[in-house]
Amino acid sequence: MDCENKKCLEKALPPLPPPVPLPFLTNHGLKMCKKGCFRNSVNSSWDRLFDEAYGADVSILTDGGAVIYAHAAILGNACPVLKAMLNKLKSRRRRSISIRGVPPGAVRAFIRFLYSSWYEEEEMNEFALPLLVLSHAYSVGELKRVCECWLETKLMNTENVMDIFQVSMLCDAPRLSFFCHRFVVSSFKAVSATDGWNDMKKSHPVLEKEIRASLTEDDAKQKERTRKEKERKVYVELYEAMEALVHICKDGCRTIGPHDKVFKDDHAPCEYTACKGLEALIRHFAGCKMRGPGGCIHCKRMWQLLELHSWLCADSDACKVPLCR
Repeated sequence: MDCENKKCLEKALPPLPPPVPLPFLTNHGLKMCKKGCFRNSVNSSWDRLFDEAYGADVSILTDGGAVIYAHAAILGNACPVLKAMLNKLKSRRRRSISIRGVPPGAVRAFIRFLYSSWYEEEEMNEFALPLLVLSHAYSVGELKRVCECWLETKLMNTENVMDIFQVSMLCDAPRLSFFCHRFVVSSFKAVSATDGWNDMKKSHPVLEKEIRASLTEDDAKQKERTRKEKERKVYVELYEAMEALVHICKDGCRTIGPHDKVFKDDHAPCEYTACKGLEALIRHFAGCKMRGPGGCIHCKRMWQLLELHSWLCADSDACKVPLCR
């Protein structure tokens, strides 16, 4: 019996609150604070192992003759491409691989990231583009996402956007390519005056044609948007004028209205925005004596408004607008 009461009591109690959320992590697994990312003790240990190269069994050759020492087990665990390269050299006691074509500092920052998933802000500012190439070539998706974000938000400008654009296309980074394309289209005049644009025209003429075609398409879309906005503005003005016309002929407004309307000195402000202009047009229409060729342009406008109302009015028999039948 006591067990049954206990179960009923447990069912009646509210559920337990969810656990406290874990600290926010970036795409590259680092804790974030207001000043940026920082290393914890584990990251520092791996970083120290990389700097001291204790027990290193791999030599990485870079441009300029620089050599970086690393550990095969760590490289193979963090990067599948390097793992395949090292497996081919398994028979050798001291294995050696070459990473060339990028600055030695970029290679060092790349290998450091494989150890601790951490990077120096100064290194990223200087080597973000070559690091993007390395992360794509060696299939390190975590670093690739960091490089893309860094280039999108911090480093892209008129001078380097074409270089970033071409590299992003080669490195299969569609989001970064989209950002570059949008930047070029929005700042085409400034971008087309840079050395990067001139170099791109020589090395990648197809890309230039695509950008110019997109500019033409963008201009056409902008003109179409402008035309539709103007049409919408005209429709809104006509709608307001029609509403004001019915309001004046039916209820009267301020100093103008039906013949049996009694006007008051303390009338409330009119809620129809087109009433003031339409009142002046009706007064002109009633007293205009122009009989020249072509007639009066203001009277033509009034005739057009009356004709449009007669076409659209749903209750012509009860309508008080002139010429509505």
